[in-house]
Amino acid sequence: MSITERTASCRVYFGCVSAQTWDLPHRRVATEAEAKALASAVRLRILRMCLDTPMTNAAVAERLGLNAATALHHVRTLVNTGFLEPLPSTRGRRGARSVPYRATGKSWQLDEQRSARAMVEAFTQTLPVLLGDGSEEAPADPDLRVARLGLRLDAEGRAELERRLDALLDEFAQRPGAADAAPLSLFVALHRDPDRD
Repeated sequence: MSITERTASCRVYFGCVSAQTWDLPHRRVATEAEAKALASAVRLRILRMCLDTPMTNAAVAERLGLNAATALHHVRTLVNTGFLEPLPSTRGRRGARSVPYRATGKSWQLDEQRSARAMVEAFTQTLPVLLGDGSEEAPADPDLRVARLGLRLDAEGRAELERRLDALLDEFAQRPGAADAAPLSLFVALHRDPDRD
């Protein structure tokens, strides 16, 4: 079974909500353009990076190790679909115009199942930083919390679990973040267990 087939049945929660409180309506299905914008691990990482602190295209390119043109393509895609918003521009050291971008939180309002692969890829791209290499120079993140649970649920039990996860995630997404609070990320994947088929 391919990873595409395996991720097709995953429940996907997008977690790009800023420190503001969002009035979360019932999630709607993404448009084709929105789905395409969210189908890139790079763009999902850009949304996360611009969540608390607006970033310029140059800063995005540097952080992700991309050339400026590639980063600009991803940023423009996110702006054109409403996932990033440009803020007032400033002048750089040499007088060049610099535009910071901020995540809008729109991705949390969508129920987008077609982007499961990109979500998993975005998460796995951060694993080397989270897990480190065991050395003093690159230790594992001491705040990393991981849990894995094998379940057997009928349709009613699975629906209950999904409803309760939705409610819990929405509750925490709506909490205003304190300025001195630590930035955290949560990855949730509910999937059929290929090791027990």
